[in-house]
Amino acid sequence: MNTSTVHAPIAPTAPTALTMRRGDPPVEAAIGGTRHAGTPEVVLDVRGLSVSYGDRVAVRGVDLRIARNQVTAVIGPSGCGKSTFLRSLNRMNDLVPACRVDGSVTFHGIDLYDPGVDPVEVRRRIGMVFQKPNPFPKSIYRNVAYGLKLAGIRDDLDGRVERALRQAGLWDEVAHRLGASALSLSGGQQQRLCIARALAVEPEVLLMDEPCSALDPIATAHIEELMSELARRLTIVIVTHNMQQAARASDRTAFFTTEVGADGLRTGVLVEVDATDHVFGNPADERTMHYVTGRFG
Repeated sequence: MNTSTVHAPIAPTAPTALTMRRGDPPVEAAIGGTRHAGTPEVVLDVRGLSVSYGDRVAVRGVDLRIARNQVTAVIGPSGCGKSTFLRSLNRMNDLVPACRVDGSVTFHGIDLYDPGVDPVEVRRRIGMVFQKPNPFPKSIYRNVAYGLKLAGIRDDLDGRVERALRQAGLWDEVAHRLGASALSLSGGQQQRLCIARALAVEPEVLLMDEPCSALDPIATAHIEELMSELARRLTIVIVTHNMQQAARASDRTAFFTTEVGADGLRTGVLVEVDATDHVFGNPADERTMHYVTGRFG
């Protein structure tokens, strides 16, 4: 795979279009975790992933499998490529000038970077919540309905909006003022509204890029509880700098760090990934131990 940020329009009848449904036959892989017994299904399979901006390699050689209905936390020091990696999972890096992605990212066995795959459909199935709440300057209702209308979904808008707000744990707080501006909500409420907006189009995977970094401890606790609830239906990948959050809220943890090349430039690399209790209690790599114990980064 070798892509740039420019893609030709994709015909809806392209033979490699993203057409898999929930409940398709599982893909077997040996992935450990705490939420489910047995061998969970692989949803996203990342092999040899490298992402470059121009001549600079931001992250390289990532091999990582992400399992259904688990929360995978991505941790590591600033500048190690965590967010770059996360954005590669739903092709958000396509929108970054001079970005090139090499390697493979498959979703239920389909190469997400195949020329026949529609990146808009990828982002519908693999939603994203950003670091800072970014509600539109519209009503609460119209914020949640926005993605539905964009996707051409017009039936039962009221029911879909209510369902998404309930899934995000926000319905009881806003049901009586759906016409109010989303900007009138508190920071924690705005972040849950953004989660509801992502959930409205019924994604299978939810990517979260430091979703609690701008929130107070109470709002952070709400988001963590919500993640635990959502993982019963979704697969979640979260980037976080909060070691306690990763330990509390995730089934598996991937630790990234940076390596300095001969040219003096830093490149992000994946050090190890394992069940969260192993990464924090008995890491396989000394660099991981130094990071999670606060002796590095």
